[in-house]
Amino acid sequence: MTKGRQKRVLIALGWYDYRVHRGIEKYAQEHEWHLSEDLAREKVIPWGWQGHGILAWVAGDDELADFVVHANKPTVDFSFRRAYLPFTRVLEDHAAAAQLVAHHFLARGVRNFAFYSDRDNWVYEERGQAFLQALKSAGRECTWLRWHTSPSFRKDRMAWQRKRDWLGSELKRAPKPLGLFGADDGLALAALETCEAEEIAVPEDVAIIGAGNSLLAVDAMQTPISSIDGNLELLGYRGAEVLDDLMSGKPAPKRAIRIPPAGLIARKSSDLMAVEHPGVAKSLRFIWEHFKESVSIEDLMKVSAMSRSGLHQAFLDQIGRSPGHELQRARMERAKKLLAETSTKIDAIAEMCGYQSSNSFWVAFRRATGMSPKQYRLTFHRLFA
Repeated sequence: MTKGRQKRVLIALGWYDYRVHRGIEKYAQEHEWHLSEDLAREKVIPWGWQGHGILAWVAGDDELADFVVHANKPTVDFSFRRAYLPFTRVLEDHAAAAQLVAHHFLARGVRNFAFYSDRDNWVYEERGQAFLQALKSAGRECTWLRWHTSPSFRKDRMAWQRKRDWLGSELKRAPKPLGLFGADDGLALAALETCEAEEIAVPEDVAIIGAGNSLLAVDAMQTPISSIDGNLELLGYRGAEVLDDLMSGKPAPKRAIRIPPAGLIARKSSDLMAVEHPGVAKSLRFIWEHFKESVSIEDLMKVSAMSRSGLHQAFLDQIGRSPGHELQRARMERAKKLLAETSTKIDAIAEMCGYQSSNSFWVAFRRATGMSPKQYRLTFHRLFA
């Protein structure tokens, strides 16, 4: 590509996450873009910049939003805070993330739930509403702990301690065991530290999951925190790809493009078994440990010492799904992770997930996801596996 024809793209995110930047960088290298420095994260607005397109996060600074609007260039916005602005958007699928958390808790027999947020934020609202809806669909209710609307809320030098005291009181009086979804990893960490201060056992009394998979040295913690991996490399890469289409004159997508999470990274903070029914508890543990093998309902009947009909009804009563559906769900989650994060052949993945043939795997996968395994891999393969 000659220098005169090289596309010049401005990164104006106003924040930094190396994973988003790596996705953008990979696309730029593949297509020989000239990337301008992300000055916005240093609160420098590059008035006078000339180029072909902008990758923006128009959420925080009003001047940055004003600059992007007046630049009048093809733009992809990674935020939905200013929904009234007519930009093409590539966003995380927060609803899908919340559903993963709900299913994780439900599969472990949790019956009491809370969502914790501390400010008015569109991401938190999407995650919270989707979490409540996923639980409602399973016949469960959820308490939304909103620090910013509580009577204790203040903005002074004691706000941090007051918030911890308030959260501690809420967690102490919540019914146990409780499944708590923090609106992001920072809030999940705050919940963990509050539980430690109040001598509330994690995960036995309060199981905790965050979102972002962004905590530093998480595996060095005494209680590592489970989290949703938001697939941010793919977010950055897909945003750049969509911007390239816009700069080439292609029509803008009619709806925001949503990037599904890479998965839920389960760690000690949510590793509990809250199912009181001993037969269901034994069957669930057997499924988690052996779903890679050729497990049958007869195997679960033996483990639980129950009849087929009795086991089926107990599963419905305890976790809202049949034994077969739970086995299928465990296999599908493993298959999606392998398809998205590795280059393992599909025939091998079928065997690794307990299917007797690639054909039976193909049929089951398409029924569960609406895609063939190959289509799923082409759509969601991780960029840096």
